[in-house]
Amino acid sequence: MLYFPEKLVVVTVATTETDGFRRFLRSAKHFNYTVKVLGRGEKWRGGDYMSTPGGGQKVRLLKEALDQMETEDTIILFIDSYDVVLASGPKELLRKFHQAGHKVVFSSESLIWPDRHLEDKHPHVREGNRFLGAGGFMGYLPNIKDMVSDWTGEDHDSDQLYFTKIYINPEKRKSINITVDSKCRLFQNLHGALDEVVLKFEEGRVRARNVLYDTLPVVIHGNGPTKLQVNYLGNYIPNSWTFETGCTVCHEDLVNFNVRLMVGIFIQQPTPFVSVFFERLLKLKYPKNRLQLFIYNQEVHHEDQVRTFLQDHGHLYQDVKSIGSEDDMDAVSSHKNCDYFFNLDIEVVLKNEDTLKILIEQNLPVVAPMITRPGRLWSNFWGALSADGFYARSEDYVDIVQGRRVGVWNVPYVSSVYLIKADLLRSELSDYQLFQSNTLDADMAFCHNIRNKAIFMYVTNLHTFGRILSTENYQTNHLHNDLWQIFENPADWQDRYIHENYTRIMKDKLIETPCPDVYWFPVFTDVACNHIVQEMEHFGQWSGGNNKDSRIQGGYENVPTIDIHMNQVNYEKEWHKFLLDYIAPITEKMYPGYYTKAHFDLAFVVRYKPDEQPSLRPHHDASTFTINIALNQVGLDYQGGGCRFLRYDCSIQAPRKGWALMHPGRLTHYHEGLPTTAGVRYIAVSFVDP
Repeated sequence: MLYFPEKLVVVTVATTETDGFRRFLRSAKHFNYTVKVLGRGEKWRGGDYMSTPGGGQKVRLLKEALDQMETEDTIILFIDSYDVVLASGPKELLRKFHQAGHKVVFSSESLIWPDRHLEDKHPHVREGNRFLGAGGFMGYLPNIKDMVSDWTGEDHDSDQLYFTKIYINPEKRKSINITVDSKCRLFQNLHGALDEVVLKFEEGRVRARNVLYDTLPVVIHGNGPTKLQVNYLGNYIPNSWTFETGCTVCHEDLVNFNVRLMVGIFIQQPTPFVSVFFERLLKLKYPKNRLQLFIYNQEVHHEDQVRTFLQDHGHLYQDVKSIGSEDDMDAVSSHKNCDYFFNLDIEVVLKNEDTLKILIEQNLPVVAPMITRPGRLWSNFWGALSADGFYARSEDYVDIVQGRRVGVWNVPYVSSVYLIKADLLRSELSDYQLFQSNTLDADMAFCHNIRNKAIFMYVTNLHTFGRILSTENYQTNHLHNDLWQIFENPADWQDRYIHENYTRIMKDKLIETPCPDVYWFPVFTDVACNHIVQEMEHFGQWSGGNNKDSRIQGGYENVPTIDIHMNQVNYEKEWHKFLLDYIAPITEKMYPGYYTKAHFDLAFVVRYKPDEQPSLRPHHDASTFTINIALNQVGLDYQGGGCRFLRYDCSIQAPRKGWALMHPGRLTHYHEGLPTTAGVRYIAVSFVDP
């Protein structure tokens, strides 16, 4: 016997078009279901389901709609839509319906609701769930008409209780010919069954499989408190993401326009690399005359950086508002003049300059670019929530974070950086103190409130966007505190302080040999050189250049310089890490067979001035090899200077700022510091492996 899809009509109630409703329609369209939507534009009076019974409005609307239908062999599938995904097509659904051998088939549940006293009146089943679920049923038009004909309840009355009382009445159950889909062949209600349902990846499509009954249900319903679980399944079912195709919906409904956008920047704790943050903000590829800036700074330590940025660049933007910890956060209500609000926490390292364009194109209510923490599984989204609303790891979380699954994912929590449609802030979310809660932090409160309004949040890892800084152990007692971040934020430290050509040294043969066994290569950026010099001058306790020196073992310096040791500014651990990570690999390449752990007794910054100490007499260094890094620019900052190796009568007279000279310390490389004739010259010296 053949079952024709055109005889099947899917009927659902949707008073408003939610994100969940659009997802349902997309799955229905994929399988060519005919869908009739009831209640559009009506005010919902059927309760919220989560706390009290309700849903009577659905029965009323269904009863009214069925009165307009005449064809007796029409089969009606009546289902919820906000929390439902269809996993297969009409042909399979009709086949399974007919195999059930009844005129009306209800979804089944393992839990009885709303009246537990009716449990004993439910007929027993040979295997599976006994209890009826009103969120989905299927049957012939005359039988369903008969079933709803006695409805006289209020819109807020319980549809579940109404249908349950029909089902447990033996006469009505027999006359209407009702059964429940006890083994979830047609319908899968997730409440009470989360451990039974897994994703089943097939060729080019994805199903939900009930492992308890080994069935592949067609209608997947996130009833009760299982909305997040159906959101997770909906990231895949029916074919949103498959192993063969990757993401199939990521490029649907894309838009391309320059909207008015407010960037909200939040500074809530001392944070490294704030100057770099503002440099990256300037580089975002988006018309600045369409951008408004809102800066909320709670941290006094960063006031100068904010002020400098606004003085230098604030005029480029359509509008700028900056408030401090004493001001009223209600100022953020100025989102009334924009189309999108882009939340950007100061610790976000946004390296993708096209981020705004990419996120706007997705045309989603809330979407976050995925950012991670290097070397860890941390990211700015959660794949699942625990029962008490905190972090839980979803089955696909690690694959998404590590890029093995790439797409746009419906998730329960995003933080740190995200784009939100401003009309949501003006409508559904306008009555909320969005970021406030008695028990939750600001990000959790924000996401909790958004979930309560059934608004979907997404994270995209279609592109690489950046990372997030660690703010742990960030000290603010130095002039340039970012210099101390080589352990906590090594990637950002490298971006800021290591020469852009350093990583190409070997591949592009950038190491020069100005004298025998003397190697010259780029290592520091101009910023690194400036920060080290400024840090030392800020500290200010330069040695007197005398032979007596209590800072060193034995208290006597044979060849003294005017200097400050790294340990005087608490920088010896960081300097050792720098030598180990950036100097040792070069040493081992240039001096084959020699391996170093970059130990040093002395590492210091030397200052040469014509009227102080202009030069240094010939000497050996107390090292296996020495590193000498020029910290400022000859011709610009000083005249003269350089280094001469006497054995080879070879001089380097124009040291390049940020470049390191590496040479053996003892025996062969007797050397002197040439006179500085004007200005001030600074070098960073390390005696390695003494």
